[in-house]
Amino acid sequence: MSQVDIVRLRQWVGRESLVDDTLSVRQAQLMAATLGLPREALVAGQPLPPLWHWLYFLEGLPPAELGRDGHPARGGFLPPVPLANRMWAGGHLRFEADLPLGATVQKRSRIEAVEHKQGRSGELVFVTVRHDVLLDGCVALSETHDIVYKDPGPRGPAVLPPVMPVPTHSERFAPNSTLLFRYSALTFNGHRIHYDVDYCRDVEGYANLVVHGPLNATLLAAHAQRVAGQPLKDFRYRGLEPSVVGQELILHAADSESGLLVWVARPDGTVSMRADASF
Repeated sequence: MSQVDIVRLRQWVGRESLVDDTLSVRQAQLMAATLGLPREALVAGQPLPPLWHWLYFLEGLPPAELGRDGHPARGGFLPPVPLANRMWAGGHLRFEADLPLGATVQKRSRIEAVEHKQGRSGELVFVTVRHDVLLDGCVALSETHDIVYKDPGPRGPAVLPPVMPVPTHSERFAPNSTLLFRYSALTFNGHRIHYDVDYCRDVEGYANLVVHGPLNATLLAAHAQRVAGQPLKDFRYRGLEPSVVGQELILHAADSESGLLVWVARPDGTVSMRADASF
């Protein structure tokens, strides 16, 4: 019998929140330090790099309001999905205008959909959230964010990996536990799979600390901009397989009809995340 009461969970559709924040130069410079990037150009008035808006609008809850996994306990803005594991599945972003460092901005969020499906390893619940980042009352960035919930356990039967083209540009990236810890701190992400290796292995069933989905997406967005030499206008990404500490990752890019196809590959060639970028 299903443990998911989808009728109840769908009562969360339409819920909204509105949060103000200032795009702190200091926070951006700390992100640059975390990624080993130069900090000198990150000054007030300069555009925020793509996907770095995830460093802001942070929700800080006291320990009593957190779940066992370190995330906020279920049933606040997001619906109380009873499945144990929560993952950042993917999203779609449209860049309408620059977000200047130092500016005060708003984020308007709305639960768009809650769907219940049967996957290879059991029940899945997908929650879709729409975020709009507003500058002076106008939408500068629109984002659709997909979250997936599942129970821990062995994966179902393997599916064929996506066939990727021959890359035209590639860069190597080696995440370590310090990088993951610092990114968790910058984004106030308490999910224990990114810093607690015992929890990661014993409770959620991963081989090692898991690289954040948004970190992979941020790396891909920057890779796409470097290859194209121009700012992103549209970025649609999807997580396919987890990346973990101890694996060197390769960021690939290849031309596509809309601009660039970019992806993160594990050492064995498995695609961890892929994205379509246009400019």
